[in-house]
Amino acid sequence: MINSRASQHGEWEGLVVICGGTAWDRGWYAAKHIATRLSRWAPILFVDPPLSPIAAHRAGISWSTGLRIVQPRIAVLTPSGPPAGSRPIIRHIQASFTRWAIANAVRALGVRRAFAFVVANHTNLFDAVEAEQRIMYAADNFVAGAGLMGLDRKYLLKEEHKQAARADRVVVVTEHLSKHWQALGHEPILIPNGCDTERFANVDMAPWPDDVNLPGPIAGVFGHISQRIDLSLLEAVADRGLSLLLVGSVQSSFDLSQLLRRKNVRYVGRKPFELMPSYLRVIDVGLTPYSETEFNQASFPLKTLEYLAAGRGAVSTDLSAARWLSTDLIATARDPRSFADAVERTLAQSRTPQLLHRRQTFARKHSWIARAEHFASVLGLDSAVQNEATPQALGSITAPTLQQSIFGSSPSA
Repeated sequence: MINSRASQHGEWEGLVVICGGTAWDRGWYAAKHIATRLSRWAPILFVDPPLSPIAAHRAGISWSTGLRIVQPRIAVLTPSGPPAGSRPIIRHIQASFTRWAIANAVRALGVRRAFAFVVANHTNLFDAVEAEQRIMYAADNFVAGAGLMGLDRKYLLKEEHKQAARADRVVVVTEHLSKHWQALGHEPILIPNGCDTERFANVDMAPWPDDVNLPGPIAGVFGHISQRIDLSLLEAVADRGLSLLLVGSVQSSFDLSQLLRRKNVRYVGRKPFELMPSYLRVIDVGLTPYSETEFNQASFPLKTLEYLAAGRGAVSTDLSAARWLSTDLIATARDPRSFADAVERTLAQSRTPQLLHRRQTFARKHSWIARAEHFASVLGLDSAVQNEATPQALGSITAPTLQQSIFGSSPSA
């Protein structure tokens, strides 16, 4: 039985449910970082977005749904989803099914009432289970990103208003988002995105990647490459003759062909998060070349702090997040010419031990554990708990130990 198997992994009372916007196994995003570190204070049920067989096939992953335990005190639920989940009638059915799946998973863990229910995506899921507190965790302006996500703006507006009505409190990652949720009747709590400082502390000791043979100095772009990126900024950097390395997945509709024709530009594809230290090792400056849209201004890119945590320079467009960080360690620019100028100025700085120390010390002030401590205090959790697993251990835990699935689809091995 699921209950008996789950009980072998510890006490699940005081459960915090976190509904993520990206699947647990699809990368390290804000909700996963927070969930992992919050497990110091409370057991966590992380809920993936629904997964349909067609979506799994398109993503090149196995269709695996159900409930599994990925480490002590953290369980992951992947609800099954129907094809064409973005269509009006289907998404209503899908949301109802997801709520039912969450309720079943909470019961399977032997819990009647969650301590906290956190929603970190665009769907109103607050009625799934009873909880002592309901928290909206807004890491993006979903309505502003309707076109980017391929969803209907009116639908997202309705969901957002439902979330605002049901949430007890709202946590936001930028001041830009804070103003947005103030207009919806809340006084948001600002907890910006953080950085996995431990993982990137010693990138110069990481193995050199086999697929990078660019001459230095090298400017790098890490993360999902999509319509959020201003290609003219990267073209301006490449036109200066600087080597440019692109690491990450690419949106299917985003055309990089012109940029990749340049001999000084390399795209190496998506890489596991655990290999990122190797690719950060080869760069001299990291770029956050986002266009200045409403959606981007509301976001807090993880990459900017990760560059600093690796001791590298950072150049960003003039985003709300970069302004909030308020440091001369991040150069900002608004147009292609000034962006390329900022990259050249940053590269002209010698990476002395003193400069490397300044960058990494600044990044440590914004670590994910510091952010999780703030989040725990918002939830009213005991801040005296000190049993955090190491980042290396967290990154290597992938095999499920809870084999039964609520929906009958066995997790992949």
